[in-house]
Amino acid sequence: MSTFQTLFSQDIGRLNWRTVLDSFFSAFNQFRTISFIDIIDILIVAYIIYRVMKLLKDTSAERLIKGIIILVGIMLLASMLHLTMISWLLQQALNVGLFAIVVVFQPELRRLLEQIGKGNFSRLIVPADAPDEVESMITATVSACADMSRTKTGALIVFERRERLGEIISTGTMVDAAPSAELIKNIFFKNSPLHDGAMIVRAGRVCAAGCVLPLSGNQSLSRDLGTRHRAAVGMSESADSVLVVVSEETGSISVAIGGMLKRHLAPQTLQKLLSNELIADETEKKSLFKKLAASLTRKDGPK
Repeated sequence: MSTFQTLFSQDIGRLNWRTVLDSFFSAFNQFRTISFIDIIDILIVAYIIYRVMKLLKDTSAERLIKGIIILVGIMLLASMLHLTMISWLLQQALNVGLFAIVVVFQPELRRLLEQIGKGNFSRLIVPADAPDEVESMITATVSACADMSRTKTGALIVFERRERLGEIISTGTMVDAAPSAELIKNIFFKNSPLHDGAMIVRAGRVCAAGCVLPLSGNQSLSRDLGTRHRAAVGMSESADSVLVVVSEETGSISVAIGGMLKRHLAPQTLQKLLSNELIADETEKKSLFKKLAASLTRKDGPK
């Protein structure tokens, strides 16, 4: 705090660069006094922050966190620029917001405490989805949809992408199984207890089934569309997921992306569409890791 007071309390035209350099070297020397206990302390705090961020990433609370961070950044900027009125208003909002955060994030905080109590910590690093796993999931989905289309068995399948669907998954039954056409057809079999809900696909695996999706409020949708189609459009409006629907009345296959519904698709068209939407994303993720590894190799390689 003393460093910032020294820098910003002076007029810019009279800024003492010797003071700036002394403050910089003073801060640099403090790093040389860091002990092993300090490193352990930093790692524990970093792990806690990582766990909280990972927990919020699976819910819609991620957007609220981004908004709070932006407000805090504006408050700091207003304080540096001596905008007294804006700083006071944001400070009052932040004081009240501390109580509001507990209310808004009550489900996430409860789930975090439950995980701590159970000791149920997942892997520290979540690897990117392998394109081979996604491709096998697509193949199983297309095969199952083709069979369900012939028998007019209703189905609703959600492919999770960048936006996590933790809240939607919590409304159904956890499955966590390898993909197969037989499994998908058994889930949506008419006498199955899970056939009325949606099946969620995460990381190339069947994550959950019997999940409840939000219905679309779009009044321009065709009146002959049933609840499954409206739920598919509603889910695609609120997230970047790709949804596959098999009509129980007509047996037609549809795909919902970004609030748009593509109907009456052939199995070959479905295969191509899912591959373009899903495998392209995973290839892009993998290419980013390859570029990062290549850059590190060039830096560490022989000169």
